[in-house]
Amino acid sequence: MEQAKKRKYKWNRWLNYQSIVKQIPFFLFLALLAVVYIYNGHNADKTIRHIGKASSELKDLQGEYKSVTGDVLLRSRQSEMVETVKPLGLKELTTEPVILVDSTKE
Repeated sequence: MEQAKKRKYKWNRWLNYQSIVKQIPFFLFLALLAVVYIYNGHNADKTIRHIGKASSELKDLQGEYKSVTGDVLLRSRQSEMVETVKPLGLKELTTEPVILVDSTKE
């Protein structure tokens, strides 16, 4: 019987108006922590989405870079250059180039 009264007294001590008013700053602190926790979760999700988007864009750009460099390497071959400049009337040299020397500099 005495233990039941002690337990009831403990609950009454915690549930009276003055003790509840005393605990308001702690409850506000807990509410603030909950808001910060929720904000942190949303911010992490947004960052993960941004990283995923940037990663897929990077993969696309890497593929484009590889295809462009492959095209440039193909077009820079001598045989391809000859075929490209034929319509302009240019021909490949069959003789050695002449080296001009400036005799006034000596």
